[in-house]
Amino acid sequence: MTSGARIWLAGEEGEDGLAVFGLAELFGDPSFSLVGPARLRVPQMGLLSTVPEDEQWRAFAVERHVREVETGHPTPDGEGPVRPQYDPDSTTLAQREQAKADELAALGWVSVSRATVRRWRARYRADGVWGLVKKRGCSARLARADPLLIEALRTLLAKEAFRSRSRGWKTRMRREVRWWLDAKHGERTVKVPPKSTFNKLIDTVEELLGLQGTVAQRRARAARPTPPFKPTLALRPGEIVMLDSSPMDVLVVLDDGVVGRLELTTAVDVAMRGLWGVLRPAGSKLTDVAVLLAQMMTPMTMRPGWDASLSMAASVVPHERLTGMDERLKDAAARPVIVPETVVVDQGKVFVSPATQAACESLGISLQPVPPANGPAKGHVERPFGSINSLFCQWLAGFTGSNVSERGSKVEKEPLRTVAEMQALWEEFLVHWHHRPHEGLRHPLMPKKALTPNQMWAALLPVTGYVPVPLSTDDFVELLPVRWQAITDAGIRFDYRTYDDSCLNGHRGQHSGVASEKGLWEVHYNPYDPVRIWVRLPEGFREVAWIHATSVSLPFTHHVWEHICKVVERTGPREEHEAELALALDRFLRKAAGKEKLSAAELRVVAKSRASGAVPAPAGEVNILDVPTVSFGLAGVYAAPEIDDETIPDEDDDVFAVPDDEPETGQGDGGSLVLSDMPAEDDQWLP
Repeated sequence: MTSGARIWLAGEEGEDGLAVFGLAELFGDPSFSLVGPARLRVPQMGLLSTVPEDEQWRAFAVERHVREVETGHPTPDGEGPVRPQYDPDSTTLAQREQAKADELAALGWVSVSRATVRRWRARYRADGVWGLVKKRGCSARLARADPLLIEALRTLLAKEAFRSRSRGWKTRMRREVRWWLDAKHGERTVKVPPKSTFNKLIDTVEELLGLQGTVAQRRARAARPTPPFKPTLALRPGEIVMLDSSPMDVLVVLDDGVVGRLELTTAVDVAMRGLWGVLRPAGSKLTDVAVLLAQMMTPMTMRPGWDASLSMAASVVPHERLTGMDERLKDAAARPVIVPETVVVDQGKVFVSPATQAACESLGISLQPVPPANGPAKGHVERPFGSINSLFCQWLAGFTGSNVSERGSKVEKEPLRTVAEMQALWEEFLVHWHHRPHEGLRHPLMPKKALTPNQMWAALLPVTGYVPVPLSTDDFVELLPVRWQAITDAGIRFDYRTYDDSCLNGHRGQHSGVASEKGLWEVHYNPYDPVRIWVRLPEGFREVAWIHATSVSLPFTHHVWEHICKVVERTGPREEHEAELALALDRFLRKAAGKEKLSAAELRVVAKSRASGAVPAPAGEVNILDVPTVSFGLAGVYAAPEIDDETIPDEDDDVFAVPDDEPETGQGDGGSLVLSDMPAEDDQWLP
C-alpha cells in the first residue's frame, strides 16, 4: 500500500503497518527488484553511439517486439489494443514467442525462430537495448561454440600458461584438444570445428584468458598486481632502496679472447632516483650486496681524467657545508651519499639469504622481499635497466640488444672492451646519471621542472640533514657470506682448505654457545679472496689465514679453486691432498700469468677469476672490481699491484695493497664519457 512518498509492507494475512519505507529508499536499495514483466531500462546511448545508425534502429525495433511478447503492448505507456496472439491473459509465453517468430519471418526477417525471441528476452533483461545489438566478435563466437570445446581450450591453455610454456602451433593445439575431448567424453563424441573456425576460436579464448603474446609477456601480465595501484612514496633519501640484478646487454672480453656478458646488480633510491651498480661475471654474490651498501654510504672519489664538472664541488649540492661534516667529500664526485633504511629485494637466493638478513639487521636496515615473480612490485629498479640500455649500452661495441631478435649477426667480432675498461666507463656513467633530469622528480614549488637526482638530494638535505656513517672493518665482514664450522685441533676446515691461527687457542673443540647451530662457530668468507676468513669469537671478529697461503704466489678466487679441486685427484690423506691442491693452484696461476697455452676450460676459469678482480691483469690494464673487505679497503680500489712470479709474500703481507698517492685509471677511449650536452647544473636554484 502506498501513500504519497511512503510505502507500507503488509504481511501474508493482510495486516498492515509491519514496515514503512520511503519510495526513494526502497528503489535505491540494490536488493530491490520487480517481480513480473521486464523492468523498463534507459537506453545506453553512450554504447549505442558506437554502432551504425541502422544497427541502433534495429535494436529499438527488437525492443518493441520483446515488450509486446512480455506485456502485450509494444510501447512502454501501455496504450492501444492488445492483439489476441500476444494477450497475456489468454496465451502462454511460449505461444507468444512462437507467434512473434512467425510474424517476423513473414515480414522478411532472416533466421528468426522461437529460440531467437527467447534469447532476445534474456539479453534485454540483462543489458537493455545494448544487449539487442548484433555483436560480431568474441561473445558471438563463444556463444555459437560447443561449451565442451570451450572447456577443453580453457583447460589446456591455462595448463600451458601455468608451466610458462608456449602453446606451440595452432595445429598442435587442435590435436591436443581432440585427444582431451576423446579421453573425457568418448571418442568422436564432441566435434572439433574446421581449422579456420578453430583458429579464430583459440584466439578468442586466449584473449579472454589474457594469454596473447610471448611467454615472457604472459608471465609479466600474470605477475601484474591487482589494481588499483598506489605509488611508492618516499620523502627522504635512503627511506626506500630497491635492489635487483640483470645481465648487461653488452659483450666484453673477459681475458685471453673469452667473450661473455657481465652481471649488473643495481640499487635505486626511490626518493631521488639515485643509481648505484656493481658489475660482476657469473652471477651475483653476497659480496655484491656488500659493495652496493658500501657505494651508497661511501663517497665516490673523482677519477683521473674526469671532467671537473662531475665533481661535487661544481654541482648544486652544498659541498662546503657537507665537507665540514664529512672530510671524505672533499674530492668526491657529484653522487649522493645515503644510508638505506628499507631495502626492497626480490626472491633471489643472494638477497634473501640469512647472511644478508643478518648483515642488514646489524646495520639497522630493514629487508623487505617482494612476492615471487612480481617485478612490478619493484618497478623503480626494473625500469632503469631499460634506461641503462638506451643511455649507455647501445652506444658501446658489443651491444646485444634486450633479446635475440635485436642482436646483430657478428657482435662478437666487434672491437669489444675489457672488463676494466667497461668498469671505468660504468663508474663515469653513474656520475652522469645524477646530472640527468628525471621526469619522476618534481619540486612542489617548481612542478613543471624535471629535477636531476643531485638537485633532489640538495633539496632534501635541508629537511632530512646529513649524518656521515663511515663503515668499520667489522661492518664489511658482516656483509660477507657466512657458514658455521667447528674449530678443531687442526683449525677450521671447509672446501679442502684449512685455516688456523693462534687466536683460535682456547676455543678448539669448544661449544660456541649458539644452540641453534649445534655449537658451531660463525665464519665469514670472501669468495674472491679465499686466503683468509673471519671468525666471530667472544672478543669479536678475528682474521684467520689459510695455512697454505705462502705456497701460492698469486691471488685467486673460488672459480680457480673449484677448477683445481676437480682436476686434482685425491690419492692420500686430507693433509697431503690439501698441500697438493695448493701446489697445483700455484702452478696454474703461474701458467696463466706467464701467458702459456691453456685449454679452453682453463681459459674460462682464468677469465672468470680476472673479471672478478683477483688474478692481476696484464700491465697497463686496470683491475677495479676488488671487493671491499678487511684486506681490500673501501670501494675505491682501482688497481692491483704487479707481483713478481719469484716473489712469495709472507703470511701477513697484503698482496692487494694499493698505493694511495697514484691510483691508476683505465678508460678504453682515453676521454670522458659524455652522454648529453647539458650545462653542468649551471642553474643554481638552491641557496
